This record gives sequence, C-alpha cells and structure tokens, in this order.
Amino acid sequence: MKSFEWTVVDTDIGPLLLAATEEGLVSVVFHADAAIRDRALGQLAGRLGAEPVQDEAGLLAEPIRQVKAYFAGGLREFDLPLDWSLSGGFNRQVLRELANGVPFGTVVGYGDLAARVGQPGAAQAVGAAMGSNPLPVVVPCHRVVETDGGLGGFGGGLETKRKLLALEGVLPEPLF
Repeated sequence: MKSFEWTVVDTDIGPLLLAATEEGLVSVVFHADAAIRDRALGQLAGRLGAEPVQDEAGLLAEPIRQVKAYFAGGLREFDLPLDWSLSGGFNRQVLRELANGVPFGTVVGYGDLAARVGQPGAAQAVGAAMGSNPLPVVVPCHRVVETDGGLGGFGGGLETKRKLLALEGVLPEPLF
C-alpha cells in the first residue's frame, strides 16, 4: 500500500503537522496536539488512500528545515515541491495564484485575489478556497485580508493569523 510521511514541528504558533507524499508537501495542520494530529492523520489516510508513516529524515527533511527557517526569520519564500491532490478546480487555481503572486510581507484582498484568477465577483468563493487550503503557512492564506483592512477569517484562528502577519512585518507584534 502507498504511504505518506508525517511529523510534528514545534513553532511560534504551536505544533504544526507536516505531511508529504512522493509528489511533495501535501498537508500542514495547525494546533497539532495529539487529538488533532490523530484526526488529521486519519483523514489524510482516507483522502490519499495511503498509510501514514512518521519520518523526519525522508521527504520532510527539507520542509522541516524551511518551516524552522521561516519562523526564525531567515526564510521569506518557501521553495518546496507541493502535492496539490487535496485541492482542485477553482480552489486550486486561487491557492496557486496566492502561492506564486503574494510575496512575504504583503497582503491581498479577497476580491483582488478573485480578480487575479479572472473571477472578480468571487470574493466569497476565495474565502472558501482559503478555508480549504491544505497547505497553510507554506501557501500563505494568512496574507489574504478584507478590503477594509479587517483580518477576515482564518482556519488556524485569528491570533495565529496575527502572529504570522507580525512575523512578516505586516502587523505590529501582538501584545500578549
């Protein structure tokens, strides 16, 4: 049976579960304590039709290095092969545009991102695409904000979004 590799990395925003297939990084999961990790691994196994194998030295060695460098302030752009199999159609199109077209330290509005993929009236659909992002942090959905300057939603929670935007210099450091 096929397998995918996974591990949990401690970061400034809490534990992140990273998972990779032979194609590339396939999933990043926030707040990966034991319960969330186990549920995520079960869902991934079902969706990928593959068995989870814990491994930090194989497929995940470079993603781990880059995630640690990002949180240490030494990496501004991830350069990793990505497995897009958990995303399709409009969502994949939006997420690819986000990954390639919204650099570190910048933000984009939901409507602006919709316009970039040729669907100018699809701001809500862009929000749904952000919510479905299987690769947060690496595919930087935290950089998508409301046109009026509001943070918008975030699957990892607004405090996590604030911390990521502060790390990139977009927001002042949170006071906590």
